Amino acid sequence: MTETHVPESRWRMIAAGVLVVGGLLLGGFALVRSLGINGGGEGAKAGSDVSAVAFLDAQGQRHTLAEFKGKVVLVDVWATWCPPCRKSLPEVAELQKAGGSSYVVVPISVDNGGWGDVTPFLAQHPELGLTAYVPDGPKALDAFGPISGIPTSVVVDREGHLIQRWSGYGEGMAKRALDEALKAR
Repeated sequence: MTETHVPESRWRMIAAGVLVVGGLLLGGFALVRSLGINGGGEGAKAGSDVSAVAFLDAQGQRHTLAEFKGKVVLVDVWATWCPPCRKSLPEVAELQKAGGSSYVVVPISVDNGGWGDVTPFLAQHPELGLTAYVPDGPKALDAFGPISGIPTSVVVDREGHLIQRWSGYGEGMAKRALDEALKAR
């Protein structure tokens, strides 16, 4: 190989890398869209009634946020394949364990495989001690508005109205949002 082919080879590698990354991003977007997580928009507005959001526990029992009337609720929308979600789960699990009479934490997995993905993941991570849920159908989370990324966290007041929502993980954000919501009467 001569010296003139080396730079051309590097450009080809860079171009191939760009194409691969672009393909992965496009594939990820398509996957998120296929999960029923709509892109765009900011989601439901503060004050929106989200008490009809429905989800299933591991035994197939249907629940709604309305069951938690009188408590502040932190909903964490996540997936087993999502690196920021995996990073946030220890904090989510800790908050879930600490909940009680004043608040509850509801981690809802949007994995395409539902419990077929979630159950093995939780079995591989028993240290979390997480009680997880899955949406009760493709439109179950619609009250939250479009979810353009995960994890997405939603804080719901004692009456079932959205207080705050954000996408992404920042250490301590969920705890601070819960503390804020608990101070409000």
